[in-house]
Amino acid sequence: MTASSPTLGLAAAAPARPGARAVGWWLAVVAAMVFAMVVIGGLTRLTESGLSITEWQLIMGTLPPLSEADWQALFAKYQQSPQFQKVFPGLSLAGFKEIFWLEYIHRLWGRLIGFVFLVPFLWFWARGRIPKGYGPALAGLFALGALQGALGWVMVASGLVDRPAVSHYRLAAHLGLAMAIYAALLWTALGLLQPRGASVLAPGNRRWVRAVCALIALTILAGALVAGLRAGLIYNSFPLMGGALVPSDYWQADLGWLNPFENRAAVQFHHRVLATVTLLAVLWLWWRLRQGAAPASARNGATYLVAAVVLQYALGIVTILRFGQAPPPQAEAVAIGTLHQAGAMILITAAVWFAHAARVRDARASVPTR
Repeated sequence: MTASSPTLGLAAAAPARPGARAVGWWLAVVAAMVFAMVVIGGLTRLTESGLSITEWQLIMGTLPPLSEADWQALFAKYQQSPQFQKVFPGLSLAGFKEIFWLEYIHRLWGRLIGFVFLVPFLWFWARGRIPKGYGPALAGLFALGALQGALGWVMVASGLVDRPAVSHYRLAAHLGLAMAIYAALLWTALGLLQPRGASVLAPGNRRWVRAVCALIALTILAGALVAGLRAGLIYNSFPLMGGALVPSDYWQADLGWLNPFENRAAVQFHHRVLATVTLLAVLWLWWRLRQGAAPASARNGATYLVAAVVLQYALGIVTILRFGQAPPPQAEAVAIGTLHQAGAMILITAAVWFAHAARVRDARASVPTR
């Protein structure tokens, strides 16, 4: 990719017009909001709040219940859902309000992200302040955001039919798209705020960077499958699973080729293996850069990446160990799970930062633009 060919969410071109820094800071704000959105989404999942609102209303859903009659109507609809009938049959209206508000905030925050993206985008476009070549990329990012909202509802709808749980496949797709959007926003913002050109790394190290990024993405998606299947509630020991490296029920004949995706033991095992391989790959890349002639910016970026992956790995171990035979109180369980999800976002941030820092600094970056 060259500085004159920005692509969707991957632009790293030097600013071509005044206002590039303003656009960059705007995208950084949107990226921060997406970071928060993913954390809020983790909270809704961990508190079983995600299925509390059984309808999708893009405009009317912006308003919360304003009267007791509104609350009763919403509660009556929730009482028809599988979650109420099979999981919380004794839930009172007061209890319903507690889970409702978190899902409401989750959806409202998503709408707010769309507003914070669309309105400044139209203003920058009307004023001619979007850097050359970035218009289609930014429009594509907005389209991905709209797709993410639709995918979120498709995910929720999967838990409103027969079983009181969303499809773990749809959960993985929803989380994966959110993190892809975040990474694209952050990368584009960095490219505008601190323009850089081609990679300064040797070809071999560039291949390792791509491998590390792919491993991070696969590990996070595997973690989403663990969350969707509640596979973290079994085999709460580390590093062994049931006293063995590979759990005894790793393969279930009735599942066949679906074992890697449907068998909870296999899903958790794969997440552990991917996390360990990712940790080792990041450490190996860091060591290669320290031994070579990589610039200080790349070496520092690699150090931040090591810190992020070690933090996330440790959080994963704590999560596994705390959900043992005596699960922690709900508040602690929610806190641990939320920290682990936030850790994934921190890891993505470090990976994007490192990949950007491993490029040639553009001399024009020091020239202030309006």
